Amino acid sequence: MNDLAQRYARLRLAVVGDFCLDRYLEIDSARTERSLETGQPVHNVVRVRAQAGAAGTILNNLVALGAGEIHVVGFAGADGEGFELRRALAALPGVRLEHFVESPHVRTFTYCKPLVLHPDRPPEELDRLDSKNWRPTPAEVEDRLIRAVDDLGAHADAFIVMDQVSVAETGVVTRRLRDALAAVSRRRPGLLILADSRRGLRDFPPLTFKMNRAELRALTGADHELEMAEVRQAAAELAQRNGRAVIVTLAEQGLLGAAPGGAVTHVAALPVRGPVDIVGAGDAVTANLTAALASGCPLPEALALANAAASVVIHQLGTTGTASLEQIQQLLP
Repeated sequence: MNDLAQRYARLRLAVVGDFCLDRYLEIDSARTERSLETGQPVHNVVRVRAQAGAAGTILNNLVALGAGEIHVVGFAGADGEGFELRRALAALPGVRLEHFVESPHVRTFTYCKPLVLHPDRPPEELDRLDSKNWRPTPAEVEDRLIRAVDDLGAHADAFIVMDQVSVAETGVVTRRLRDALAAVSRRRPGLLILADSRRGLRDFPPLTFKMNRAELRALTGADHELEMAEVRQAAAELAQRNGRAVIVTLAEQGLLGAAPGGAVTHVAALPVRGPVDIVGAGDAVTANLTAALASGCPLPEALALANAAASVVIHQLGTTGTASLEQIQQLLP
């Protein structure tokens, strides 16, 4: 792991995508009151904490791995949530914000997560409150993001692309930005650009794809849940067609990776060691795959590292966690 840590420390990475503010409202269950006006319960917040989420969760994991230089390509609004998000990003070692756009014409993507703290059991998350953009990303914001991709495309060791928004064209990864990534990939065909999208990757250029089983099913057009043999075949065919690796997350069945040459590797999930919270596991996989592959690790080794990182993260309750190399090493033979 020492050699890997040294290689990670030399990496120059770009994270392109939807950065949001994860705001946690910690509620003391012993201080619950009832409103005199409405008769409804009153949840008393005793602590507020904030961290970067969505693409920021990937970034947090890269920081935990000791990546040397991480360039943020995204946007936030000129609002209080944007101030908190920028402050959270700026506090992280190695993070560069020259390409992080602030605009009064957008609002900061925010997940507000009320957590009820109980003395005898894990935190209970109440209904989440989300703040999103519902209109297309302004052209002037889009232009600045595209210039950032063009600039970083000349010298970054790898890109991570994270499309988190539920409505197309309202976030960072618009059609024009995908075209800019395709142009970078053509100029530097050996550059790792790993892409993930909650709406699926059908409209993406041929990059390194990371998706879950349901997203692979949607991409193939299958009318049934894919069995493992079908996942292997679909991933292998897609990798061959794109000329890039394809990685599929399989929840309790682990990870599968297909190389363009036809080799397919399946890594079984590690045993559960107690209560779990799966939030952030996929982002830990993305960060670890990218760091490992960009550092020269073969795909099977990168999958093993990412699989162990996901196991670390799911055992961190009440937060969107991260995994360090030391924690990952403890789970590997």
